[in-house]
Amino acid sequence: MFAHKKHFTNAIIGALVALSIIALVLSLVDIEDVTLPPTVKYGMVFDAGSSHTSLFVYEWDSDKENNTGVVSQTLSCEVQGQGISSYANDPPKAGDSLRECLDKALKVVPAAKQRDVPAYLGATAGMRLLREQNSSVADQVLAEVAKTMREYPVAFKGAQILTGEEEGAYGWITINYLLDSFTKYSPKAHTWVRPEAANILGALDLGGASTQISFMPRSSVINWNDTSKLTLYGYNYNIYTHSYLCYGQNEMLKRLAKELIVESFSSTRIDHPCYPKDYNETVSLSSFRTSPCTNQSDPRLTHDDRNVTLEGRGNASGCLAAIKKLFNFSACSQSQDCTFDGVYQPPVSGQFIAFSAFYYNFKFLNLTEGQSLATVRETIKHFCTRSWEDLSSSYPEENRERLPKYCANANYILTLLLDAYKFNETSWNNIFFQMKAGRADIGWTLGYMLNLTNMIPAEAPVRMKGHVPSLWAAAVTFIVLTLALGLAALLLLLWV
Repeated sequence: MFAHKKHFTNAIIGALVALSIIALVLSLVDIEDVTLPPTVKYGMVFDAGSSHTSLFVYEWDSDKENNTGVVSQTLSCEVQGQGISSYANDPPKAGDSLRECLDKALKVVPAAKQRDVPAYLGATAGMRLLREQNSSVADQVLAEVAKTMREYPVAFKGAQILTGEEEGAYGWITINYLLDSFTKYSPKAHTWVRPEAANILGALDLGGASTQISFMPRSSVINWNDTSKLTLYGYNYNIYTHSYLCYGQNEMLKRLAKELIVESFSSTRIDHPCYPKDYNETVSLSSFRTSPCTNQSDPRLTHDDRNVTLEGRGNASGCLAAIKKLFNFSACSQSQDCTFDGVYQPPVSGQFIAFSAFYYNFKFLNLTEGQSLATVRETIKHFCTRSWEDLSSSYPEENRERLPKYCANANYILTLLLDAYKFNETSWNNIFFQMKAGRADIGWTLGYMLNLTNMIPAEAPVRMKGHVPSLWAAAVTFIVLTLALGLAALLLLLWV
């Protein structure tokens, strides 16, 4: 009996030792840190453009902040009415115009997080023009915008006017961030790495009052005033970026109309080669004095308030020729490192994303699927010859103010890309017209927020490892030790 009890006791002691060893091994397993699910953070940015304002709400996991910041777009809201610069004569309305979108934003952001949401407003070329024209009024408009945003339970960070170069650089950041050019997640390494063959894309932005080009040139840049030096994820980027004020499509159309009128000043009926045949538009000569882009008019327009009628002629070649006159190409003296008006630019290189009005105009013409330059030219030429009656019946749902202007806009895009920026038959195939990457809109706002919230670090991300047991390992260890204690208690009872 005693021998049997002794063998039984030894067996139990052996089992205890084995279970203890198992528990010890499990507690030392090298497993990645396990933390509670990260909380979601939010940010919002108003894009206050020359023709309209949009609000974008973004979200990201808090554990990515100051590491890689995987940001997704939660909301896009179009503010009703024109851009905030249009409220120069009634600044309080600029602030009031934002309320509807702010109310929508608060519906997608949990109430408990709202007061921590960084909120920004960035104004672009429309406000740059207003500041040139009347800086005190521009300040009043921004003050009213800020006043409205402070009424909402968000962390308002300010309303400011971006420089053209900032707008270009932020758009460049947005594109390369969304398309994983800077860094991408590696499931194998459990961290973020720079793609082996990083394809850094250029950015082409066309707004209502300005246009921007931003890219990494192959050679060194001579004019450092047009260079932005950025350090992102531990890598240095020197990008060329330049903004052309008064070369946005709306200001271009005003300048085109003014030049056509000046050429035939004595007449009250002016031929417009870009407008469809049988389409007429009446404009007041006083309207050209409202913008710095057109108020440098012929002296005869200074005090002339007559109305004149622009009569469409549907002349494709005449339209292209009239638009080319808006550029001073002779200032470059055939230099390949010059665009127009004597502006320096290194030769374009790499692939480009063309967004905003570049995309919207070509999307309307069904030219965003990688068509050849020859096809693009032929499509635009044919469209420009169609009559107003034909266009009106073919596109009954299209905005009646935009429809007659697609011919001029498309020819302007061709002139800007080919004659000014110097893309050619070959490099044309490196331009991709798109407005979204995944579910996010392409534009400067995401890059702006990423920069101001430090979501893109200058340093490369560091992968952290540890010897902390996982929840599963801890649970198993707990069960094993519980069994060990139970067996010890049983042994004690048998011994007694």
